[in-house]
Amino acid sequence: MTMAPAKTSSSMLTDPSTFPDAKRSGIQSRALTAVAALTALAIATPGAADSVSDFYAGKSLNLIISTGVGGGLDANARLVARHLGAHVPGKPSVVPRNMTGAGHLQATNFMYNQAPRDGTHIGAILPSFALYQIIDGKGAQYDSRRFNWLGASDVDNMNLYVWSTAGVKTVEDAKRKEVLMGATGAGSYTVLFPTLMNNLLGTKFKNVAGYKSTNEIHLAMERGEVQGRAGNFFSSLKSGNADWLRDGKIDILVQIGAERDPDFPNVPLLHELAPNEEAARILRLFSGEIAMGRSYLTTPDVPADRLAALQAAFAATMRDPAFLDEARKASIDVRPLGPERLKAILDDIMSTPPDLLEKAKDARGR
Repeated sequence: MTMAPAKTSSSMLTDPSTFPDAKRSGIQSRALTAVAALTALAIATPGAADSVSDFYAGKSLNLIISTGVGGGLDANARLVARHLGAHVPGKPSVVPRNMTGAGHLQATNFMYNQAPRDGTHIGAILPSFALYQIIDGKGAQYDSRRFNWLGASDVDNMNLYVWSTAGVKTVEDAKRKEVLMGATGAGSYTVLFPTLMNNLLGTKFKNVAGYKSTNEIHLAMERGEVQGRAGNFFSSLKSGNADWLRDGKIDILVQIGAERDPDFPNVPLLHELAPNEEAARILRLFSGEIAMGRSYLTTPDVPADRLAALQAAFAATMRDPAFLDEARKASIDVRPLGPERLKAILDDIMSTPPDLLEKAKDARGR
Protein backbone atom coordinates (compact mmCIF):
# COMPACT_ATOMS: atom_id res chain seq x y z
CA MET A 1 0.00 0.00 0.00
CA THR A 2 1.39 3.37 -0.98
CA MET A 3 1.31 6.60 0.97
CA ALA A 4 1.26 9.33 -1.66
CA PRO A 5 -1.26 12.04 -2.58
CA ALA A 6 -2.76 12.38 -6.00
CA LYS A 7 -1.31 14.83 -8.51
CA THR A 8 -3.56 17.85 -8.86
CA SER A 9 -3.28 21.44 -9.87
CA SER A 10 -4.12 24.41 -7.71
CA SER A 11 -5.11 26.44 -10.75
CA MET A 12 -6.75 25.98 -14.13
CA LEU A 13 -7.90 22.37 -13.99
CA THR A 14 -9.02 22.73 -17.58
CA ASP A 15 -5.51 23.43 -18.89
CA PRO A 16 -3.70 20.36 -20.35
CA SER A 17 -0.49 21.48 -18.67
CA THR A 18 -2.06 20.82 -15.28
CA PHE A 19 -1.84 17.06 -15.82
CA PRO A 20 1.89 16.27 -15.56
CA ASP A 21 3.25 12.75 -15.89
CA ALA A 22 4.75 12.66 -12.41
CA LYS A 23 5.54 9.36 -10.69
CA ARG A 24 3.60 8.64 -7.50
CA SER A 25 6.79 7.73 -5.69
CA GLY A 26 8.24 11.14 -6.50
CA ILE A 27 5.64 12.94 -4.40
CA GLN A 28 5.60 10.60 -1.45
CA SER A 29 7.68 12.91 0.72
CA ARG A 30 5.28 15.81 0.13
CA ALA A 31 2.37 13.72 1.41
CA LEU A 32 4.21 12.95 4.64
CA THR A 33 5.21 16.59 5.03
CA ALA A 34 1.59 17.71 4.56
CA VAL A 35 0.36 15.21 7.15
CA ALA A 36 2.98 16.38 9.64
CA ALA A 37 1.97 19.99 9.06
CA LEU A 38 -1.65 19.15 9.79
CA THR A 39 -0.68 17.63 13.08
CA ALA A 40 1.08 20.84 14.05
CA LEU A 41 -2.01 22.83 13.05
CA ALA A 42 -3.97 21.71 16.09
CA ILE A 43 -1.33 22.51 18.69
CA ALA A 44 -2.89 25.22 20.81
CA THR A 45 -2.58 26.61 24.31
CA PRO A 46 -3.25 24.16 27.16
CA GLY A 47 -6.44 26.00 28.00
CA ALA A 48 -7.77 25.67 24.45
CA ALA A 49 -6.85 21.99 24.33
CA ASP A 50 -8.69 21.40 27.61
CA SER A 51 -11.73 23.22 26.25
CA VAL A 52 -11.88 20.99 23.16
CA SER A 53 -11.37 17.87 25.24
CA ASP A 54 -14.12 18.89 27.65
CA PHE A 55 -16.49 19.53 24.75
CA TYR A 56 -16.01 16.14 23.08
CA ALA A 57 -15.76 14.01 26.24
CA GLY A 58 -18.78 11.71 26.44
CA LYS A 59 -20.17 12.88 23.11
CA SER A 60 -20.74 11.07 19.81
CA LEU A 61 -19.19 12.32 16.58
CA ASN A 62 -21.66 11.63 13.77
CA LEU A 63 -20.12 10.57 10.45
CA ILE A 64 -22.61 11.13 7.63
CA ILE A 65 -21.92 8.85 4.65
CA SER A 66 -23.55 9.87 1.38
CA THR A 67 -23.72 6.35 -0.07
CA GLY A 68 -25.45 3.14 0.96
CA VAL A 69 -23.98 0.34 3.01
CA GLY A 70 -21.51 -1.92 1.24
CA GLY A 71 -19.95 0.41 -1.32
CA GLY A 72 -16.37 1.60 -1.48
CA LEU A 73 -16.95 4.98 0.17
CA ASP A 74 -18.93 3.29 2.95
CA ALA A 75 -16.14 0.77 3.64
CA ASN A 76 -13.56 3.55 3.66
CA ALA A 77 -15.61 5.79 5.95
CA ARG A 78 -16.34 3.02 8.43
CA LEU A 79 -12.64 2.22 8.59
CA VAL A 80 -11.89 5.87 9.38
CA ALA A 81 -14.68 5.89 11.96
CA ARG A 82 -13.13 2.98 13.86
CA HIS A 83 -9.91 4.93 14.44
CA LEU A 84 -10.65 8.66 14.25
CA GLY A 85 -12.18 9.04 17.72
CA ALA A 86 -8.98 7.92 19.44
CA HIS A 87 -7.21 11.00 18.06
CA VAL A 88 -9.89 13.61 18.87
CA PRO A 89 -9.44 15.31 22.27
CA GLY A 90 -11.95 13.83 24.69
CA LYS A 91 -12.06 10.63 22.61
CA PRO A 92 -15.69 10.78 21.41
CA SER A 93 -17.25 7.72 19.83
CA VAL A 94 -17.65 8.02 16.05
CA VAL A 95 -21.01 6.80 14.75
CA PRO A 96 -21.36 6.14 10.99
CA ARG A 97 -24.75 7.07 9.54
CA ASN A 98 -25.66 6.40 5.92
CA MET A 99 -27.74 9.12 4.29
CA THR A 100 -28.46 8.35 0.65
CA GLY A 101 -30.56 10.22 -1.86
CA ALA A 102 -30.35 12.48 -4.92
CA GLY A 103 -26.79 11.55 -5.79
CA HIS A 104 -25.17 12.83 -2.54
CA LEU A 105 -27.35 15.96 -2.40
CA GLN A 106 -29.39 14.82 0.59
CA ALA A 107 -26.30 14.33 2.73
CA THR A 108 -24.74 17.57 1.48
CA ASN A 109 -27.88 19.60 2.19
CA PHE A 110 -28.14 18.01 5.64
CA MET A 111 -24.57 18.91 6.52
CA TYR A 112 -25.10 22.50 5.41
CA ASN A 113 -28.59 23.22 6.73
CA GLN A 114 -29.50 20.81 9.53
CA ALA A 115 -26.40 19.41 11.18
CA PRO A 116 -25.29 21.36 14.28
CA ARG A 117 -22.37 23.65 13.49
CA ASP A 118 -20.46 22.73 16.61
CA GLY A 119 -18.04 20.09 15.34
CA THR A 120 -20.17 17.07 16.22
CA HIS A 121 -20.94 16.16 12.59
CA ILE A 122 -18.54 15.28 9.81
CA GLY A 123 -19.33 14.04 6.32
CA ALA A 124 -17.87 11.47 3.97
CA ILE A 125 -19.39 12.80 0.76
CA LEU A 126 -18.09 12.33 -2.76
CA PRO A 127 -17.24 15.85 -3.98
CA SER A 128 -19.49 15.79 -7.04
CA PHE A 129 -21.65 18.30 -5.14
CA ALA A 130 -19.12 21.07 -5.82
CA LEU A 131 -19.35 21.25 -9.60
CA TYR A 132 -23.02 20.29 -9.44
CA GLN A 133 -23.73 23.49 -7.50
CA ILE A 134 -22.60 25.71 -10.39
CA ILE A 135 -23.46 23.50 -13.33
CA ASP A 136 -27.00 22.50 -12.39
CA GLY A 137 -27.95 23.54 -8.89
CA LYS A 138 -31.35 21.85 -8.81
CA GLY A 139 -31.94 20.80 -5.22
CA ALA A 140 -28.59 22.19 -4.08
CA GLN A 141 -29.18 24.09 -0.84
CA TYR A 142 -25.60 24.81 0.09
CA ASP A 143 -22.50 26.83 -0.75
CA SER A 144 -19.60 24.41 -1.25
CA ARG A 145 -17.04 27.09 -0.38
CA ARG A 146 -18.30 27.35 3.20
CA PHE A 147 -17.68 23.74 4.20
CA ASN A 148 -14.61 23.05 6.32
CA TRP A 149 -12.32 20.28 5.06
CA LEU A 150 -10.56 17.71 7.25
CA GLY A 151 -8.65 15.97 4.48
CA ALA A 152 -8.92 13.06 2.08
CA SER A 153 -7.97 9.51 2.97
CA ASP A 154 -7.29 8.43 -0.59
CA VAL A 155 -7.11 10.07 -4.00
CA ASP A 156 -7.75 7.60 -6.74
CA ASN A 157 -8.99 7.41 -10.34
CA MET A 158 -12.56 6.45 -11.11
CA ASN A 159 -13.65 4.16 -13.90
CA LEU A 160 -16.51 2.87 -16.03
CA TYR A 161 -16.88 -0.85 -16.62
CA VAL A 162 -19.23 -3.27 -18.34
CA TRP A 163 -20.07 -6.90 -17.60
CA SER A 164 -18.05 -9.15 -19.86
CA THR A 165 -21.11 -10.83 -21.40
CA ALA A 166 -22.39 -7.50 -22.76
CA GLY A 167 -20.10 -7.74 -25.78
CA VAL A 168 -18.74 -4.23 -25.23
CA LYS A 169 -14.97 -4.25 -24.79
CA THR A 170 -14.10 -0.66 -25.73
CA VAL A 171 -15.63 2.80 -25.92
CA GLU A 172 -15.86 2.32 -29.69
CA ASP A 173 -18.08 -0.72 -29.06
CA ALA A 174 -20.27 1.43 -26.78
CA LYS A 175 -20.81 3.82 -29.69
CA ARG A 176 -22.40 1.03 -31.68
CA LYS A 177 -24.34 -0.87 -29.03
CA GLU A 178 -26.68 0.27 -26.24
CA VAL A 179 -25.47 -0.55 -22.74
CA LEU A 180 -27.75 -0.47 -19.67
CA MET A 181 -25.96 1.34 -16.82
CA GLY A 182 -27.07 1.17 -13.20
CA ALA A 183 -27.64 4.60 -11.63
CA THR A 184 -28.34 5.90 -8.14
CA GLY A 185 -29.30 9.57 -8.50
CA ALA A 186 -29.14 12.61 -10.76
CA GLY A 187 -26.17 14.17 -9.00
CA SER A 188 -24.12 10.98 -8.86
CA TYR A 189 -21.13 9.85 -10.89
CA THR A 190 -23.14 6.81 -11.96
CA VAL A 191 -25.25 9.17 -14.06
CA LEU A 192 -22.73 11.90 -14.86
CA PHE A 193 -20.05 10.02 -16.75
CA PRO A 194 -22.31 7.94 -19.03
CA THR A 195 -24.21 11.13 -19.88
CA LEU A 196 -21.02 13.06 -20.66
CA MET A 197 -19.77 10.24 -22.85
CA ASN A 198 -23.08 10.05 -24.73
CA ASN A 199 -23.10 13.78 -25.43
CA LEU A 200 -19.41 14.31 -26.17
CA LEU A 201 -18.18 10.95 -27.47
CA GLY A 202 -21.31 9.47 -29.05
CA THR A 203 -21.71 6.41 -26.84
CA LYS A 204 -25.08 4.74 -26.34
CA PHE A 205 -25.23 4.25 -22.59
CA LYS A 206 -28.71 4.14 -21.10
CA ASN A 207 -28.96 5.03 -17.40
CA VAL A 208 -31.33 2.84 -15.37
CA ALA A 209 -32.13 4.79 -12.20
CA GLY A 210 -33.65 3.71 -8.91
CA TYR A 211 -30.83 1.87 -7.18
CA LYS A 212 -30.25 3.01 -3.60
CA SER A 213 -26.56 2.17 -3.51
CA THR A 214 -23.72 1.17 -5.77
CA ASN A 215 -23.72 -2.19 -4.03
CA GLU A 216 -27.25 -2.71 -5.37
CA ILE A 217 -25.98 -1.87 -8.85
CA HIS A 218 -23.31 -4.53 -8.55
CA LEU A 219 -25.89 -7.12 -7.52
CA ALA A 220 -28.04 -6.03 -10.47
CA MET A 221 -25.08 -6.53 -12.80
CA GLU A 222 -24.60 -10.06 -11.51
CA ARG A 223 -28.32 -10.76 -12.01
CA GLY A 224 -28.25 -9.36 -15.53
CA GLU A 225 -30.64 -6.44 -14.82
CA VAL A 226 -28.03 -3.92 -15.95
CA GLN A 227 -24.75 -4.32 -17.78
CA GLY A 228 -22.43 -1.73 -16.29
CA ARG A 229 -21.60 0.95 -13.81
CA ALA A 230 -19.68 4.23 -13.79
CA GLY A 231 -18.07 6.17 -10.96
CA ASN A 232 -16.26 3.50 -8.96
CA PHE A 233 -12.75 4.01 -7.61
CA PHE A 234 -10.05 1.58 -8.63
CA SER A 235 -9.20 0.97 -4.97
CA SER A 236 -12.84 0.10 -4.23
CA LEU A 237 -12.98 -2.21 -7.20
CA LYS A 238 -9.82 -3.99 -6.07
CA SER A 239 -10.96 -4.32 -2.46
CA GLY A 240 -14.66 -5.07 -3.00
CA ASN A 241 -14.71 -7.00 -6.28
CA ALA A 242 -11.25 -8.42 -6.71
CA ASP A 243 -12.71 -11.58 -8.26
CA TRP A 244 -14.25 -9.51 -11.08
CA LEU A 245 -10.78 -8.38 -12.05
CA ARG A 246 -9.12 -11.74 -11.44
CA ASP A 247 -11.69 -13.73 -13.40
CA GLY A 248 -12.24 -11.22 -16.20
CA LYS A 249 -15.90 -10.66 -15.34
CA ILE A 250 -15.80 -6.99 -16.36
CA ASP A 251 -14.24 -4.90 -19.09
CA ILE A 252 -12.98 -1.49 -17.96
CA LEU A 253 -13.64 0.95 -20.79
CA VAL A 254 -12.27 4.20 -19.39
CA GLN A 255 -10.72 5.78 -16.30
CA ILE A 256 -11.29 9.29 -14.97
CA GLY A 257 -8.49 11.29 -13.38
CA ALA A 258 -5.45 13.44 -14.07
CA GLU A 259 -3.19 10.63 -15.31
CA ARG A 260 -3.46 6.91 -15.91
CA ASP A 261 -3.35 4.63 -12.90
CA PRO A 262 -0.05 2.68 -12.98
CA ASP A 263 -1.96 -0.57 -12.34
CA PHE A 264 -4.19 0.05 -15.38
CA PRO A 265 -1.87 1.67 -17.94
CA ASN A 266 -3.81 0.42 -20.96
CA VAL A 267 -7.16 1.91 -19.91
CA PRO A 268 -7.59 5.33 -21.57
CA LEU A 269 -8.36 8.47 -19.63
CA LEU A 270 -11.71 10.08 -20.34
CA HIS A 271 -10.28 13.34 -21.68
CA GLU A 272 -7.91 11.40 -23.97
CA LEU A 273 -10.94 10.20 -25.94
CA ALA A 274 -12.22 13.70 -26.74
CA PRO A 275 -12.76 14.35 -30.47
CA ASN A 276 -11.63 18.00 -30.16
CA GLU A 277 -10.04 20.43 -27.72
CA GLU A 278 -13.33 21.92 -26.54
CA ALA A 279 -14.61 18.48 -25.54
CA ALA A 280 -11.26 17.77 -23.88
CA ARG A 281 -11.55 20.95 -21.79
CA ILE A 282 -15.00 19.94 -20.61
CA LEU A 283 -13.94 16.40 -19.75
CA ARG A 284 -10.90 17.68 -17.86
CA LEU A 285 -13.21 19.96 -15.86
CA PHE A 286 -15.34 17.04 -14.75
CA SER A 287 -12.23 14.97 -14.09
CA GLY A 288 -10.89 17.72 -11.83
CA GLU A 289 -13.21 17.01 -8.92
CA ILE A 290 -11.99 13.39 -8.86
CA ALA A 291 -8.71 14.90 -7.62
CA MET A 292 -10.49 15.59 -4.31
CA GLY A 293 -10.77 11.86 -3.69
CA ARG A 294 -12.49 10.39 -0.66
CA SER A 295 -12.69 13.65 1.20
CA TYR A 296 -14.09 14.42 4.63
CA LEU A 297 -15.68 17.70 5.68
CA THR A 298 -17.51 19.33 8.51
CA THR A 299 -20.13 22.04 8.67
CA PRO A 300 -19.59 25.78 8.23
CA ASP A 301 -18.95 27.90 11.32
CA VAL A 302 -17.30 25.23 13.47
CA PRO A 303 -15.26 26.97 16.22
CA ALA A 304 -11.64 27.33 15.13
CA ASP A 305 -10.14 25.27 17.97
CA ARG A 306 -12.47 22.32 17.31
CA LEU A 307 -11.86 22.48 13.56
CA ALA A 308 -8.11 22.44 14.14
CA ALA A 309 -8.50 19.48 16.48
CA LEU A 310 -10.58 17.55 13.94
CA GLN A 311 -8.08 18.28 11.15
CA ALA A 312 -5.18 17.15 13.32
CA ALA A 313 -7.10 14.05 14.41
CA PHE A 314 -7.76 13.13 10.78
CA ALA A 315 -4.09 13.59 9.89
CA ALA A 316 -3.06 11.49 12.89
CA THR A 317 -5.49 8.76 11.84
CA MET A 318 -3.86 8.60 8.42
CA ARG A 319 -0.53 7.84 10.19
CA ASP A 320 -1.95 5.50 12.84
CA PRO A 321 -0.28 2.04 12.53
CA ALA A 322 -3.49 0.30 13.58
CA PHE A 323 -5.48 2.16 10.93
CA LEU A 324 -2.88 1.46 8.24
CA ASP A 325 -2.70 -2.22 9.19
CA GLU A 326 -6.48 -2.63 8.97
CA ALA A 327 -6.53 -0.75 5.66
CA ARG A 328 -3.82 -3.04 4.29
CA LYS A 329 -5.72 -6.17 5.32
CA ALA A 330 -8.89 -4.82 3.66
CA SER A 331 -6.98 -3.79 0.49
CA ILE A 332 -7.98 -0.16 1.07
CA ASP A 333 -5.41 2.31 -0.22
CA VAL A 334 -4.30 5.25 1.93
CA ARG A 335 -2.98 8.25 -0.02
CA PRO A 336 -3.92 11.26 2.08
CA LEU A 337 -4.49 14.83 1.00
CA GLY A 338 -4.61 17.84 3.33
CA PRO A 339 -7.47 20.32 3.78
CA GLU A 340 -5.65 23.24 2.17
CA ARG A 341 -5.10 21.23 -0.99
CA LEU A 342 -8.77 20.25 -1.09
CA LYS A 343 -9.78 23.88 -0.70
CA ALA A 344 -7.47 24.91 -3.56
CA ILE A 345 -9.01 22.33 -5.90
CA LEU A 346 -12.51 23.38 -4.87
CA ASP A 347 -11.70 27.04 -5.50
CA ASP A 348 -10.52 26.16 -9.02
CA ILE A 349 -13.76 24.34 -9.74
CA MET A 350 -15.91 27.16 -8.40
CA SER A 351 -14.05 29.73 -10.54
CA THR A 352 -14.67 27.93 -13.85
CA PRO A 353 -14.89 30.47 -16.73
CA PRO A 354 -18.53 31.21 -17.70
CA ASP A 355 -18.11 30.17 -21.34
CA LEU A 356 -16.75 26.75 -20.39
CA LEU A 357 -19.43 26.36 -17.74
CA GLU A 358 -22.21 26.89 -20.29
CA LYS A 359 -20.71 24.30 -22.62
CA ALA A 360 -20.27 21.90 -19.71
CA LYS A 361 -23.94 22.34 -18.83
CA ASP A 362 -24.91 21.28 -22.34
CA ALA A 363 -22.62 18.26 -22.17
CA ARG A 364 -23.98 17.20 -18.82
CA GLY A 365 -27.55 17.63 -19.95
CA ARG A 366 -29.63 20.59 -18.86
